[in-house]
Order: sequence, then C-alpha cells, then structure tokens
Amino acid sequence: MTNFHRTMLMMLMMLSGFGLALSSAAQAQNAGSPDNAAMAALFKADQAVRAGIRPEQTVDRAFVTKMIADDLQRRVAARKLLEAEALHSAEDYYAAAYIFQHGSTADDYLLAHSLALAAIARGKADATWIAAATLDRYLQKIGQKQIYGTQYITAKATGPTMEPYDPTIVPDSLRAALGVPGRKEQEARLQKMRAMVPTPK
Repeated sequence: MTNFHRTMLMMLMMLSGFGLALSSAAQAQNAGSPDNAAMAALFKADQAVRAGIRPEQTVDRAFVTKMIADDLQRRVAARKLLEAEALHSAEDYYAAAYIFQHGSTADDYLLAHSLALAAIARGKADATWIAAATLDRYLQKIGQKQIYGTQYITAKATGPTMEPYDPTIVPDSLRAALGVPGRKEQEARLQKMRAMVPTPK
C-alpha cells in the first residue's frame, strides 16, 4: 500500500467516523423532537389523493390540474413551516420530502432529496426509498437519466415509460438496500401499466 493510499484510507476512516457521529447526534436530537401536526396533516392530504388513483386518471386533464394546484398549496404551506424552523423530527422531514417530491421544478426535487436525507439522519429507515426517488426525479428534470428506476411517466408519444433511464449504474443489490424494486419487478410493473393504458397512436 502506497503512502497515497494510506492517506486516502485514513481520510475515509475519519470522514466515516465523523458521519457516524453526526448521524448519532441527529438521532439523539430527534428523540426529543415531537412531530409537527401541521406537517403531518399536509402529508396525510398528499397521500389521500394518491391512494386510489387509477391509471386512466393520469391522463384526465381535470383531475391532474386539480391535483397539481392542491400540491402547490401544500408546498407553499410546507415551505413556510420549513423556513419557520418548525420541522425537527424524522417524520417531519419524511413528510416534507414527499410534499416536495410532488413538485414541478428541479429545485423542488433537490430540496425533497435533502429532506429525505435529513429524515434518514434522524433515524427514519423508511426514507431510503424517497431519497432514491427524489434523486431520480431531479436527474430526469435536469435532462439526465434516472439511475434507480423509481420514476414511471405516461408520455403522449410512447405511453407508460421509465425513460430516460440508465439501469446499469446501480446494481439490484443497492436498489434492494434502498427499498427500490429490482429490474425484473420494474419491468413487470411497466408492462402492467402499458396493458392498462393503451399506447397512443
């Protein structure tokens, strides 16, 4: 092992230890942080509108228009809570991540990703999927390919698709570690969506 590699290994060990210390401190802080009731209500409303959504509703202009408008109102409210430093717990950050994941800009998705990381740092293990999904959505928004395979859209020209997507960067073992379905499950879901929503001609 060269001096360079020894130095790099020491730096990585120091950074790893520092990261673990920060994570432990964040989890300890979260232990005494009550969940924000207003944030919880926003999250409940966000999930309720999506709980029973049918594939054909994704191309229903009236339904989509109302959902987008309601999503915007929830983001405005969540932003006020965030700027007022009213969010502290893992559940707060987890809920806020979903609110901004349902945004419309690259900044919305990048903020959602940061919120998901904060939820993980505070001990919310279930936040790994939303952390992956927010990064995928951010990448697609800036014209890059998603890497985990969490995003499905219905395009006018092709019908349901996951593109742009590069499935080769992340192995299925890492997807599994983050709670993301593997490639076979992704493809099965995509085919099911295509069968339910006819491809436009």
